[in-house]
Amino acid sequence: MAVIRFESHYFEEMNMKKPIKRIAVNTGGGDAPGLNAVIQSVVIAADNLGWECYGIRDGFNGILFPERYSEGGVYRLTRDRVRGIGHLGGTILGTTNKGNPLHFPVNMPDGTVREIDRSDEILTYCATHEIDALVMIGGDGSLTIADALHQKGMPVVGVPKTIDNDLDKTYTTFGFDTAVGFATECLDRLHTTAESHQRVMVVEVMGRYAGWIALHAGIAGNAHAILIPEIGFDLEKVSAKIRERDSRGHQYSIVVVAEGAQPRDGHRALVAPAEVGHAERLGGIGENIANALSKSTNKDTRVVVLGHLLRGGSPTAFDRLAALRFGAAAVRALDEGKSGIMVALGLNGVDYVSLEEVAGHMRNVPQDCDTLQTGRDLGISFGD
Repeated sequence: MAVIRFESHYFEEMNMKKPIKRIAVNTGGGDAPGLNAVIQSVVIAADNLGWECYGIRDGFNGILFPERYSEGGVYRLTRDRVRGIGHLGGTILGTTNKGNPLHFPVNMPDGTVREIDRSDEILTYCATHEIDALVMIGGDGSLTIADALHQKGMPVVGVPKTIDNDLDKTYTTFGFDTAVGFATECLDRLHTTAESHQRVMVVEVMGRYAGWIALHAGIAGNAHAILIPEIGFDLEKVSAKIRERDSRGHQYSIVVVAEGAQPRDGHRALVAPAEVGHAERLGGIGENIANALSKSTNKDTRVVVLGHLLRGGSPTAFDRLAALRFGAAAVRALDEGKSGIMVALGLNGVDYVSLEEVAGHMRNVPQDCDTLQTGRDLGISFGD
């Protein structure tokens, strides 16, 4: 299909001339508990307005690579199709954190890899198939794509999704509560085995470059040290905390570390560096810390990496409700003629926030955060 180049006002003019009749929804980035609840809510709310709703498979791959899908890369979502999916983990649409259409990696004849912008192919598809608006569910990367499509004139509403809770302008993101709850349960279990064997347990959790999961789960799960990306740590401070506990007759310790944490004078641990089309992959800090603590404290030390376990499973009631509220609000925003916004959870309800304010802005744990101060008041070491 030939790529059509669109002026930024193309879809604005198109939608001023006719009401919305057909929308599409996709899920991008890492999966999170609650995605299916958003999809269910979007479909039902759209159907109540008389709109058709379509699902795009695997981010935008359903549009960019239709040949991969024998039943079609974009398919109709009906009430029957989404009945009973709200409590399920994962996403019925599939997702991907590779192949950003704004910076799509292409292998060149000379063996090099070059990034190209394929977003106009998405606009072409939507125009050809009379898709009037998009609901995009995702984290920072997906919302940056959503903002770019909006800037080109495509009506778009974003829904914040990440277990990391690192998106700006929203009180929380769905998936975070589920991840924290599971991590806390794991810490509860590790206390008993660590105490039985007088061990140091190092528990590595996800979170990318923000320490929200480690901070919340660590405090709720009675960890003795918590290491987060926002505070460069001195491992000797953690060792001193462990020795202090030993001197008081507490012969075990629990250390929670976020995957993006790093020593004060060191670097983040990586599984793989960044390359064209792929961001760097964090991981391995737990093993590094466990080995170092074993040497500095002369104690038996073990590492537990929770990893993708934090992404799986059914969403908690809180995350399920937040997801349903977000999905309904996204359709409501489109019905009100809004575009280029993200639905966000505020103190008094769901708010609308400009995608431009969100895209590329990470929400880190602030140094004056009440939760962080609570941890300090409880005697938890943050390695500083």
